[in-house]
Formats: sequence, C-alpha cells, structure tokens
Amino acid sequence: RPVPHKPAPVPVQRLLDDREALRASQEADFDDDEPPETGQSESYLAPGIGRDVLRKLRRGAWRVERELDLHGLTKEGARVEVAAFLQECVKQRWRCVRIVHGKGLGSRDRVPVLKGRVRVWLTKRAEVLAYCEPPEARGGGGALLVLLKG
Repeated sequence: RPVPHKPAPVPVQRLLDDREALRASQEADFDDDEPPETGQSESYLAPGIGRDVLRKLRRGAWRVERELDLHGLTKEGARVEVAAFLQECVKQRWRCVRIVHGKGLGSRDRVPVLKGRVRVWLTKRAEVLAYCEPPEARGGGGALLVLLKG
C-alpha cells in the first residue's frame, strides 16, 4: 500500500501580503485625477539624490535589467501593469529598468495618453530614485530609464 505524500506547504500569508501590497500600491500611489501634463518633464530626481545620478543614468552607467512595454494598454491597464512591474522589480532587486509608454502615435488625435501619466505615477513611488528619457536609439521620448533603490 502506497504511503501518502504530504503536499508542499502553500505560503498563504505571503501570497495574501503580496496581493495586499499590489492592491495598496495601485490605489494609493496612482491618483488619476492629476492632469497628465504635470508629468511631461523628461527627467526626475527624488529629493536628496545627487544630480550626478541622473547624468550617469542618461549615459548608461547602469545596465537595463528588465523592460515593461505598455503599447496597446488602456490607462487603467497600464496603471495596473506599472504597479505590478515595480513591485516585481523591488522583489527581484532590479536596479535599472526601462518602461516603454510610446509616443502616442497610435492614440486618438495622436496625443500621448500614457506618457505623462507614467511620469506622474513614478514620481509618487518611494522606490524610484530617478528617471530620464533614453537616447533616441533606445526609445527616446517614447520610453523612460528608471533607477530604483537597491
């Protein structure tokens, strides 16, 4: 008669904590009432971070470890994806990532919907130290290089 195998334990509390952290980050950190034009600057530096960090980020001092492409997503879909992506980046300790939001060429009236919103969302995240537009060959105005706390 076979001996029944005990199933592997399920980390229920960890799964619940991860789900709650994602929910909280989606609700609290992203205020969609803010107009997108407030986030049109091409770079951001968190308070207390030296300007040399932004210069190094622009010049490629950090290797891009992961990328998130938001093409084709709605504003709400992008908000959820950015929150989940940043949570995973922190968990995996990825320091430098690229977020491709597009230039709005496929949007109604060719006006970028996500460009300004992604920038506003990122400035509200404690784990974001800096961001800047990459050189045109690596996305230019349709993407951001983001430096995260290590």
